[in-house]
Parts: sequence; C-alpha cells; structure tokens
Amino acid sequence: MLLLKNIAQVATLRGGPVPRCGPAMADIGIVENGAILIRGQHIQWVGRARDLPVLKPGEECQTIGGAGLGLLALPGFVDSHTHPIFAGTRAQEYELRCLGKTYQEIAASGGGIQASVRQVRAASQAQLVQAAERFFYRFLEHGTTTIEAKSGYGLSLQDELKILEAIAELKHRSRLETVPTFLGAHAIPEERKNSREEYVRQIIEEMIPRISKDGLASYCDVFCDDGYFTVEEGREILTAAKRAGLGLRVHAEELGHSGGARLAAELGARSADHLEWIDDQDIEALKRAGTVATLLPGTAFNLGLRHYPPARKLIAAGVPVALGTDFNPGSCFTLNMQLILSIACSQMGMTPAEAITAATINGAYSLGLSDRLGSIEEGKQADIVLMDVGDYRELPYFFGVNHCVVTIKRGIPAINKLEEA
Repeated sequence: MLLLKNIAQVATLRGGPVPRCGPAMADIGIVENGAILIRGQHIQWVGRARDLPVLKPGEECQTIGGAGLGLLALPGFVDSHTHPIFAGTRAQEYELRCLGKTYQEIAASGGGIQASVRQVRAASQAQLVQAAERFFYRFLEHGTTTIEAKSGYGLSLQDELKILEAIAELKHRSRLETVPTFLGAHAIPEERKNSREEYVRQIIEEMIPRISKDGLASYCDVFCDDGYFTVEEGREILTAAKRAGLGLRVHAEELGHSGGARLAAELGARSADHLEWIDDQDIEALKRAGTVATLLPGTAFNLGLRHYPPARKLIAAGVPVALGTDFNPGSCFTLNMQLILSIACSQMGMTPAEAITAATINGAYSLGLSDRLGSIEEGKQADIVLMDVGDYRELPYFFGVNHCVVTIKRGIPAINKLEEA
C-alpha cells in the first residue's frame, strides 16, 4: 500500500467518467488537508487526512509526504495531442521564424513536416525509440502520465509502420502510457505532390487496413486544413478508418477556416484539435456531436501568433475542452503541460481550475480513458502527481518552473524527488 499524506490540497476532479462542460469545468473537487490511500494499481480512498481509515493490523504502508511541504495532488496529466516520434530537431526553423519567416513560408521552401519526414525515413526504428525514450521520461518528470502519440512523419506504409511499431516498443520500455494514433494524412509526401489522389487511395486501401489488422493504432487523424487535406479527402479517409474500427480525431481550423471542425462533428470524431479559426456554427456543431475541443495554445505561442482558439466561447457553449502540448519538432517543442496551463490562462482566458480540468479528465475522455484515468476517485487507476505548490492556482501562476516532485503511475512512483531530497 502507498499513503500520500499531509497534502495541502487534493484536486480530485470527482464526478465520474463524463467530460466536464460549462460551469462544471471550474469545479475540480478540492479537498483541503487531504490524504490518498493506494492499494496496488488503484486508489482505495481519498479524503481529509483526519478521516483517514485505520489500517488493519500488520498492513505495511509506504508513505510519501511530510509536514510543512504544502503539496498539491492532482491526477496525472493526460496529454491528448502529441507527435513524439521523430529524428532530429528543426531548431533552424525556429531561428528563421525569429527572423520573420512564417510557418507556411518555411514549409513551402522544403521545411516543416517534410523536413521531419526526410529525417524519419533516414532513421532506423531503434534510433527513433532511443530518441523518444528520453522525451517519455521528461513527460513523467513534468507530471504527464498518459499521452496520445501520433505517427505522421513517415508518409509511406513502411515508414508509418516503423513509427507505430516504435510507439508499441516504447510501451514496454517506459512507464508513460501511450495511445497510438495513425496520422498518415499529415501531409502529401514530396514524391506524391503531383498525384495526391494516389496517396489518399494508398492511405485508404493499404495503410488503414494494415494498421488496423496489426492493431497498431487506436485512432486515425487527418490534418484537414489549408494546404494539407481537403474536407472531401478527410471524409474519405476517416470514413474508411471508422469502417476499420479506428476512432476518429481531426486537426482542424489551425491555419484557416477549412471546415475540419464540422467534419469532425459530422463523423462523430472523439476530438477536433487546434481550432484557432472556428466560428459560432462550428462550435454549435461540436456541442451537438459531443466532440471534445482539444486546444493547443503552446503552438500559437511558439509560432508567435496573436490568434488563439476561443476557449471562453467554447466553454460558454458547453463544449468539453481539453488541452494538449502538441509536442513536435517544428511548431511546439515542449512537453511541459504546466506551461500549457499557464498559456491557456494568460492567453485564452481560462481559469486555473478550468485548465486543470482540460488537462486531466477531459483529456482522458477525449481518448476514451475517463473510466479509469483523469480523476482521483476510489477505484480508479492511481495515476497521481504531487506538485510543490500549496494552492492549485499557483500551478499556472508560477510559470516556467517544473513544480512536479512526485509522479505515480499505476500506483508506483515513477519520479520521486522528495526521496532524493
């Protein structure tokens, strides 16, 4: 057994496996002066420390915590949008953006997604695994216990399989839990730029059946946006994926108003992501469909944009909002969800409580995992992080610092800086 005690605040996010919408996003179920009892992989009890049940005679219990530490306990972050498998960085593009080049200009000159595709194709699966393994550890270090991990830097059957097989291998090498997503429709590969119809057909007729047969992905995603895949192409690809038993996700309205959000709603996608350019009709469609709006403010921040997704409109309309890092080598090279919370609050007007909800239970719901992840409730999987702050509002307020001191995954500490101290 494991006992977490002398916790200044426990953000339980109690309320069951349903997503939090509207005013409910601001209720994170704070327990003051709390404690948490873990048995095996699951949470046995959570409540005020003074109500802690008496252990049975002879029961051994490891304890984490201590008087005067002023810790905050919350569910492990669920980062529901990442691109973590790549080879090499694109730091030179960052410098070009600092000098005034846009994301689209860099892509048009041979950079962007295509640059990462060339790097991944030249790398072995072992090299991809080795590069990603250190990032997976850093996710845990910053309090993230589960990620959605996309392919999309292969853009051929062989290389997309290589990425997804690397993700499968990392499941056995890292404590970080991963949900794999097939994103062969990330861009048209350079060698198919004059035959995009053939590439769309290859995705539908070769890639999706093989990936579904091998059980390498839980979801299929399409980058449905200006200069990438059209709504019509996205509908064909996602319909084929749905027939093959894959869940659906959509990159939508990041670079312009493309129609991707309404496509996500039409097809019952679990999540529509980015959404910088959605309008009121899109928001209403997402609400009716129950599709999660996964917002990625770190990307707009890192690209130096002034236009962020309309988080307040989405929340007011009752759309469930999640947050993700969009960790990738080009447009958002951060895996720190604490920083994403800060940007969401300062740039999109979310409150600290709403941001925590979006980064935990709503992210878990968007991945179909809220029955066991995303909240600190009896019977749920013990994915819990301790932050070195005494009030949940300090998490985004004291920004640019890693506050995570303990990360517990499936009831076992994966990171314990208190023990090191």
